[in-house]
Amino acid sequence: MRKFYRFHQLLSGLTAALARFPLTSVSLLAAVIVNAIDIHKGSADYSKYLLSLVVGAFLGAVVQLVHERFFIKSSSRFMLTGAAALLTLLYYFTLRSAAALSTEAGIRTLVALFALYFAFIWIPSIKSNVTFNESFMVAFKAFFIAIFFAGVIFAGISVILAAIDQLLFNVDGAAYAHTANIVFILYAPVYFLSLIPVYPGKKDQGKDEIENDSLQRISACPKFLEILISYIIIPLTSVFTVILLLYIVLNIGGRFWTDNLLEPMIVSYSIVVLLVYILASRLDNKFAAFFRKVFPKVLVPIMLFQTISSVLRTGDTGITHSRYYVILFGIFSAASGVILSFVPVRKNGIIAVMLIVFSAISIIPPTDAFTVSRKNQTALLERVLVQNNMLEGNKVKPDPSVSREDQEKIIRYMGYLDRMDYLGYIPWLPSGFDYYRDFSGTFGFGAYASNENWQYISLYLPTHSVIDIAGFDFIVMTDINSGSQSGTQEEIGIIEENGRQYSLIKKAVQDFDTLVLVNDRNEEIISFSADEIYKKFEASTSEKGVLSVEEATFNTENGLAAMRVVAQSININKGPDRIDFNGNLYVLVHIK
Repeated sequence: MRKFYRFHQLLSGLTAALARFPLTSVSLLAAVIVNAIDIHKGSADYSKYLLSLVVGAFLGAVVQLVHERFFIKSSSRFMLTGAAALLTLLYYFTLRSAAALSTEAGIRTLVALFALYFAFIWIPSIKSNVTFNESFMVAFKAFFIAIFFAGVIFAGISVILAAIDQLLFNVDGAAYAHTANIVFILYAPVYFLSLIPVYPGKKDQGKDEIENDSLQRISACPKFLEILISYIIIPLTSVFTVILLLYIVLNIGGRFWTDNLLEPMIVSYSIVVLLVYILASRLDNKFAAFFRKVFPKVLVPIMLFQTISSVLRTGDTGITHSRYYVILFGIFSAASGVILSFVPVRKNGIIAVMLIVFSAISIIPPTDAFTVSRKNQTALLERVLVQNNMLEGNKVKPDPSVSREDQEKIIRYMGYLDRMDYLGYIPWLPSGFDYYRDFSGTFGFGAYASNENWQYISLYLPTHSVIDIAGFDFIVMTDINSGSQSGTQEEIGIIEENGRQYSLIKKAVQDFDTLVLVNDRNEEIISFSADEIYKKFEASTSEKGVLSVEEATFNTENGLAAMRVVAQSININKGPDRIDFNGNLYVLVHIK
């Protein structure tokens, strides 16, 4: 009976969460359906729909807590939910206008979701007896409980499916993906929301004390987590801090400012310190008290030094979006350290406010990471071109005599702008400019000029190319490589024709693979060496280019058989003392 009661409570909690967060529930259910269609079809791209629905789910959860905290009337709830739904639609139409989901759009969305999650935690503590530390602990516990139960359920269902597949009948492999879809996209978030209490709001004015009795129990730190934080994480963090401070002191005169590996380490360290500080804010023991008293003050100089180091490095590489976020987070961490050193522990919500504001600054133009990085990288690129007299009349003049240092700068700036799809913002680039195809012709040197002794060539056959197979009976796909040990061989296909069996073999002969057709007596019928492909394309001036079917086709024939080889892709890296050559081929065979 007790187990049934617990199950009934769980089910009631889930249904109550669905009703409490209507927009979130609808968005999650729609996301499951869209993802199920994607799993079933396996070809269409539904990422824009999924991302929009995830944004809608987060917005729905946030506006519901805003309503519970500040409003009473149902009409307010409908208006807030409607506003969140409208924002979700606007976000989707913004994504739909782009040809593909860009890196910029993805990062902006992740940062916005991160800010919304912290707003979800912070809102219940605004002008309330509920502290940010309490709401953070509630969300922290709910998150890991939901993930744990979802993981157990998924593992259990997976074992059942595997047993059915082995003992009864075949189970489609997609069943596991559909299970994960339902468990992690629908069940886990809804279960998480079911663990979030209804915090005291405007309708509960004067009753906060009553609500806090229940809240204290829900937000209490579990004993195992208290032990983990106080007696394991805090001591380990303390030892690491000593090592980090010693390194900074010993290398402050030189290496510290150029050590690229230290940057992600210090950023991770800052995240751990701030997270542990919040989790330890309500613990009553000497370790926690020591951490709260000392570590905010230690964090300030470490993050100031690291931020200065990151700013100095922009002199060489310019400002990229990743560097922007490192600098912004350094400023945030240092400011958090200062604030936590002076304000009472119950005022930790200021950190959440700062985090939300900094996140907004980083994604809203014109101060966002992407506008700033695009303008900075473009300005640095133009400066180098002007200094080398390569930019005149809004047109680039190719110049292969540019110094190696400036070539590398141009390559670095152009590479970043290409990866971020910003080349369309540059007015002086030729219309329809393709980074790999047109770089050399535009600037006078290759996009891989950072190593002057190497030549890089990459050629490929378009996906929808039509290959003429008339006169041939068999087709095999294989790859070719250079550098294999001479004499090694691999059978890539068996052909049966006129009652006889033939084998298509790939042999390593000197530096190149050779395709050999042999009969059942191991007698060579016909062969083709990949050396012919290399000789044809080794002098190509295209670092990356498109092949026509005619250019990619090689034919060889004798009185016994005919062989046609069509290169699907070819890659050549040619250095002073080594050649790396590989590709993918279609091999067509006709036995006479």
